[in-house]
Amino acid sequence: MDGARVLPRQFFDRDPMTVARELLGKLLLHDDHGQLLSGRIVETEAYLATEDPASHSYRGQTLRNTAMFGPPGHAYIYAMHRYYCLNVVTEGEGIPSAVLLRAVEPLQGMEVMFPRRSTARYVDLTSGPGKLCQAFAIDRALDQWALTQGRRLWLAAPMSETVIDVVATPRIGITSAQELPLRFCDAASACLSRRLYARTLP
Repeated sequence: MDGARVLPRQFFDRDPMTVARELLGKLLLHDDHGQLLSGRIVETEAYLATEDPASHSYRGQTLRNTAMFGPPGHAYIYAMHRYYCLNVVTEGEGIPSAVLLRAVEPLQGMEVMFPRRSTARYVDLTSGPGKLCQAFAIDRALDQWALTQGRRLWLAAPMSETVIDVVATPRIGITSAQELPLRFCDAASACLSRRLYARTLP
């Protein structure tokens, strides 16, 4: 995408709350066999390395969550029912924290996203982690992919960034530690996975 700057590894080598906040407004890009798909990130969710029973790393390393224990800036992708979810690994290697990308505003490639999602509604294309991966054709084949390479699947900063009205809410779609205000949203976006009812942080 013209003018976009690939996010370096150092961006992700920080605590997941900071990364989750600062990913809002950044770009998700996927070169899907020559078809560029892109979207502006509008909703994220942080998962902590310690004392977070909702995190996939809570009970230690497994074959599925190996990416979480790897270098920052890599993708952790897992299956949830018939969908996939894309996470970005944060902090240093061996510290298993991550940020789930929950929603984006589609920018490019919508002509292939609409049939994949079987919807004609823009706001329904990528308004949820499973919807996002389905629209962008992201699956486990990209697990552990380095998102800092600027090719295939990557994250970037747009040429010009605007001030975002960030709202933090409790996490959703989980059964443990859901009360933690670790879901971060762009309050102005119409593409969030769930409406905002109350503000818990400025």
